[in-house]
Amino acid sequence: MEIYDTEEEQVEALKRWWKENGTATLAGLALGIIVILGWNYWQDHQKEQKAQASALYQELLKAVDANKKDSIEKLSSRLQEQYQSTEYSTYSQLLLAKSKVDQNDLPAAKQILQTVVAKNDAQLSHIARIRLVRLMLATGEFEQGLQLINAVDAKAESGFAGSYDELTGDLYVALNRLDEARSSFQNALRNGQQSPLLQFKIDDLTAPEKVEIQK
Repeated sequence: MEIYDTEEEQVEALKRWWKENGTATLAGLALGIIVILGWNYWQDHQKEQKAQASALYQELLKAVDANKKDSIEKLSSRLQEQYQSTEYSTYSQLLLAKSKVDQNDLPAAKQILQTVVAKNDAQLSHIARIRLVRLMLATGEFEQGLQLINAVDAKAESGFAGSYDELTGDLYVALNRLDEARSSFQNALRNGQQSPLLQFKIDDLTAPEKVEIQK
């Protein structure tokens, strides 16, 4: 009887627990299953989105190689509209900007690059900013180019410091601020900039001083 009473008590305790907690337990279990299924669906969806965006981007590259301007425009628009969450959307904007430059539509190219600069992708933002400053250099917007470079957080420009320094030097040369240009080029050299023309730029700016010393 003692064993029976003990087992009966255990059963009654289990029934009471289930009555008090069964609904919450089932709800929690169902929620857990839903979360897992939702996560797996989201992961699969992301993979599918990237695969589709990658295929479309390959078409865009072929259109760029063939210089098919209309196709470049349409494919880039599709990537931005349908696959905005993928990196291919931003890559397509950089290619579209290049296509606009090739067509001599510099205002459109600048607008596209400004959009990429404003995005959160640090590396692509730097690439877009450097290209934008080069366009500004070509169109005589020297002060605006300097302002755009000066707005960059020094801590965030890792890997691009040399490019920014050389561009700054080019802008200073255009503004006839040669001492500042020389310093910027030298900074670019110290920061490991691999531009083949960089040393020539430095030599060109230091040559007058050498001639003056010789006199």
